[in-house]
Amino acid sequence: MADVHRLDPISRVSGTTTVYGAWERFVQGEDDISGVRPEVAISWHRCRDQYRVDPGLKEAPIAVAEVDHTLEHDVVFADLGFRAASVAHEVANVGGIVTVTDATGRVLAEWGDPSTRKLAADANLATWFCWSEQATGTNGMGTALETHAPVMIRGAEHWCQAFHEWTCAGVAVRDVVTKDPIAVLNISCWRGELPSPAGAWLANAATRTQATLRQRAQDGSAELIAAFSHARSRAGVSLAAVDPAGRVVIADDTASVLLGVPSCTPAKDPAVRWNPGLPEFISAARYAAKQASRNPDWVGSTQLFTHLSDEPTPVTMRPVFLAGHLVGNLVFFGVSDGEQLPRGESAQQHGPPHRIVGTRENRMVLLKLPEISFAESDGNDVWLTTDQGKLRAASGSLEKLESEQGDAGFLRVHRRYVVNLGRIREVERRFKGELVLIMDDGASTMVPVSRRNAPAVRRALDI
Repeated sequence: MADVHRLDPISRVSGTTTVYGAWERFVQGEDDISGVRPEVAISWHRCRDQYRVDPGLKEAPIAVAEVDHTLEHDVVFADLGFRAASVAHEVANVGGIVTVTDATGRVLAEWGDPSTRKLAADANLATWFCWSEQATGTNGMGTALETHAPVMIRGAEHWCQAFHEWTCAGVAVRDVVTKDPIAVLNISCWRGELPSPAGAWLANAATRTQATLRQRAQDGSAELIAAFSHARSRAGVSLAAVDPAGRVVIADDTASVLLGVPSCTPAKDPAVRWNPGLPEFISAARYAAKQASRNPDWVGSTQLFTHLSDEPTPVTMRPVFLAGHLVGNLVFFGVSDGEQLPRGESAQQHGPPHRIVGTRENRMVLLKLPEISFAESDGNDVWLTTDQGKLRAASGSLEKLESEQGDAGFLRVHRRYVVNLGRIREVERRFKGELVLIMDDGASTMVPVSRRNAPAVRRALDI
């Protein structure tokens, strides 16, 4: 890590003394980040502890990653380019520039004030250079790729000292099914504030672009349901149709029991599709979608545990396409055909985050996984019972917690609870065979296990 030197007064115009002081301490290894916005503090932790970005970096590296993207992504790039060009003159009038990047943070195009573009070029804020957090630290484009909301990064909130004179705001356009980022639209200004309508304009541009993706996803659902109906009349086995994210669009009577979802009830809207609550199944479906997107003739099979089953069930996954675009897979239960999914390959492609973020009033608490006993859903909030007390999770989704931490010993045991298996102290069997988990959270909280999740709990605890 490069030595950190104090900025002179001119170079600190864009960042407050409080934030700069916190940044200075943090890059030296301290964890005191009081006065820093939670989303920025989380980004700093990624940059220092996970990506190990040098805070003394003075320019973005050239983009070298090969990008797999579809024609649909090209449509998004073109749409965002049109929207960026349409406001380029207005942004240039206040000394700003507009950029569009792909999902890797590679700058695809840039418009705006010529003098600002010249300054930006000194830091490689230009086409073909990479502004992901992993490459260039906290910044509007890279941090937008890591979050699900528009972001603004001011002055010393940037991870790299050389960028402290910039203010930028970015928003990611994401696939409405997988939630993976496709592109980022960003506005940057040097030694000045962004135009007041910038935030609203970015959010509106992303919303309009994603509306096209949402309609495409609904068309894909219709194609999946049609393929399901056709295969159901011929297959003679239990069957479900899932989207590329592993969520269920429709399932027959038997498959609905195995997956724990409603029977023969189509879910066309990508925002309300059925979550089977089976991390291994979801990972396998995502792996199958990735393979099929590269090879349309790919068919794969594996064995997976399902709800209400103590033994693994063979499954085969066959891709479904609409106009050359993968819309999901048909899942045949009790059938083993095609290429075997490699063990471990169908699991999470990236290791789970080392920390979970909780909040208390206006403070962010970075929790190590062993500190968390269990998570409980309460309306729109998720509450974490931890060694530091009860905290609201920064991510308000049990599904996200289960998906990210399933490989780290966290298990969904009830529609309202995800538990840390390492923090279960006792298991109580009730009169009718129900299971209740007694946690070691200090209060010996009793967490119920639903009937459909009981087999998975017994397997996990080997009881």
